[in-house]
Amino acid sequence: MRIALSMLSIPVNRLSVLLPLMAWVGVAGCSALPESAPTESRVLASVKSPAKNPLGYQIIPITPDTTDILSSEVPPLISSLDESGATYFHNDRIGPGDLLTITIFELGNGLFSPGGGATAESESSSEGAVSNGISAGVTHQSLPPTQVEADGTIAVPFVGRLSVSGLTPQFVAEQIRQRLSGKSQNPQVMVRISNDISNTVIVSGEVHRPGRIVLSTAEERLSDLVAIAGGALYPPEDTHVSLVRGERTGSTDLGTLESHPHEDIRAHPGDRIHIIYQPRTYTIFGATGNTVAEIPFKSPNLSLAEAVARAGGPNDNRADPNAVFLFRFEDPVAAKRLHLTATSTALGTPVVYKIDMMDPTNYLLSQKIPVKNKDVILIANAKTGRFYKFNQLISTLISPAITAAWIAK
Repeated sequence: MRIALSMLSIPVNRLSVLLPLMAWVGVAGCSALPESAPTESRVLASVKSPAKNPLGYQIIPITPDTTDILSSEVPPLISSLDESGATYFHNDRIGPGDLLTITIFELGNGLFSPGGGATAESESSSEGAVSNGISAGVTHQSLPPTQVEADGTIAVPFVGRLSVSGLTPQFVAEQIRQRLSGKSQNPQVMVRISNDISNTVIVSGEVHRPGRIVLSTAEERLSDLVAIAGGALYPPEDTHVSLVRGERTGSTDLGTLESHPHEDIRAHPGDRIHIIYQPRTYTIFGATGNTVAEIPFKSPNLSLAEAVARAGGPNDNRADPNAVFLFRFEDPVAAKRLHLTATSTALGTPVVYKIDMMDPTNYLLSQKIPVKNKDVILIANAKTGRFYKFNQLISTLISPAITAAWIAK
């Protein structure tokens, strides 16, 4: 109205130039105006078009039932790799590469006592009196460090070659004792793993002290090993834990291991644990109060209400608060409970959640919906957004002409 009244005072010859220009802008301007996001109707219409929806995603409105499902989602499972479950798993087994210390105790002059039949170098000591050249005490000899061969065997003087892989030191000591019976007087044997290689795990990545860690009979869990390695360099929720066990791989974040004890499984010999810094972010598009951005979580948990607020909320001039959309690849458990029909991909099942921020109930529900890593939030443009921009465009084009007309009077 303001523009129309101003034009009444423009000379006819100038008005004849402005009218065609306004007609062109009116026809082509609206369709050519840039937009930061689609409107609600365009998003809803895309679901019905196979050409625009090749993934086959559904748009699900946020309801109390939907919110309950989303708020109770189970974090990524790494416990599926723990086939042993609650079964005790030995961390004291001998394996290839281990270095064994073998000590043999004998009465009197035995095979391994000074002057005995042992030919290998050994450390020996004796206790007790000597009578007529015969020691009446006890002697003990520590054989040279014995490494377990690649085939899992060791060689012991006067005993021969033994297969020790997968056995405990106590069981190997008993085998040696039995084979020495009849050759030595009441022999007693002690076997100890002096350099343990087979009962170790490798911890690498974003920890203070990466390297090889020896497992003990305390049966360390994954979070224990991260702590033994000096702890993670970054917050638990942004620290990705990847476990390689044999031919299988599982992963989760360190925060999940700390908050869900059943996921913090016990480590097995040979495990490889890689710690990766993977900061969680979400992306917000559309008519936001701030610029479009990829925003880090910066907290262990982030709700949908908090995520929208961090982006400045809906823009008063351009946004449609009735249409806030959350785009996500949902995990199989939630997808099944929500009865999603879209084809699942490697990332999950595509789905779009619609939130009406004009409904006060949705403000409460949005506080219970957790935002996931790589979620996308879209705040749709209002239907009047084009008219608002068109009015601005007209004002920009006409104002100089109106000013010039007033000056020319």
